[in-house]
Amino acid sequence: MTRAAEDEAPDVRHPRETFDLFGHAEAERTVLDAYRSGRMPHAWLIGGPPGVGKATLAYRIARFVLAHPDPRAVADAQSLAVDPGHPTARRIAAQAHPDLLVLRRTEGESGALRAVITVGDVRRTIGFFGSTAGEGGWRVCIVDTADELQYPQAANALLKIIEEPPAHSLFLLLSDAPGRLLATIRSRCRRISLRPLGREDVIRAAAAATGRPPDDPDLLAAADAAEGSVGRAVGLLDGQKLALLQQINALLARLPAVDPRALHALGENLAAGDAGALATFVEAVQDWLSARLRASDGSLHRLAQVAEVWEKVAAAARDVEIYNLERKPLVFSVFGLLADTARR
Repeated sequence: MTRAAEDEAPDVRHPRETFDLFGHAEAERTVLDAYRSGRMPHAWLIGGPPGVGKATLAYRIARFVLAHPDPRAVADAQSLAVDPGHPTARRIAAQAHPDLLVLRRTEGESGALRAVITVGDVRRTIGFFGSTAGEGGWRVCIVDTADELQYPQAANALLKIIEEPPAHSLFLLLSDAPGRLLATIRSRCRRISLRPLGREDVIRAAAAATGRPPDDPDLLAAADAAEGSVGRAVGLLDGQKLALLQQINALLARLPAVDPRALHALGENLAAGDAGALATFVEAVQDWLSARLRASDGSLHRLAQVAEVWEKVAAAARDVEIYNLERKPLVFSVFGLLADTARR
């Protein structure tokens, strides 16, 4: 789930309060085996599409390591599960554990959320890792997400400390697009790639996050439209967002044909919606572009074409969000790009 979606969904459990992990048993086993071996990599890069459980896995790792600082004591552990009543789990849920640092975008002087994780935010790691662990074990830093690091200052500042990690330090970097990170950061991390979840796992995870029954009709409809993302399914439990996604997908299905009146209507709905409406639009467009890639012949030329459109869409949407621009011109511009792509 995006940062904005988390802030706007007080009834949804944050990953730091989520104790179940669905659909990623292999990834969990990889980390557990590394920890029990006594050769735990100091940095992990957890990649995958938005909303598939990257942050949930990161907090699960952090809880386990901080609750069990001696790998020899968990030689028989079968998972990274930690009881919710464990003191470590309670402190992490309350954002009060002294040995866990979370780097995320922070608020600026105006009170608005910054667009990037600044170099000043990253420099907090210097004092954090320079001090003795409060509970005598590991110190863990979660970067959520590394995609939002200010480039190049913050990215280089993080690289410097990852290159010379203090003893018993653990970095968990989350990324929606690991290939775009600095190659030097990627090379110093053990990689884990999380895939979109199956429908049943999306249903179970969304039910656990929201407290809704797994057979809730709205939850089932949201899971069907979520493309394997729990975060998206939770966001779509708002009936207006689900209806918006269905409207967008109907227009995408007609490409390269474009209906100006329908685009006007979509632009008006985006303007009337909340901040999540724009994110829903961008995610649907990116899903369409991803499907074009999967259906292509795999040529580098085709890949470059779609990547160029992807970047243009992302940049245009970012400008609309940052400068609070009109939504309707964005809709027409994006669908113009997509129509050209569909004709190629």
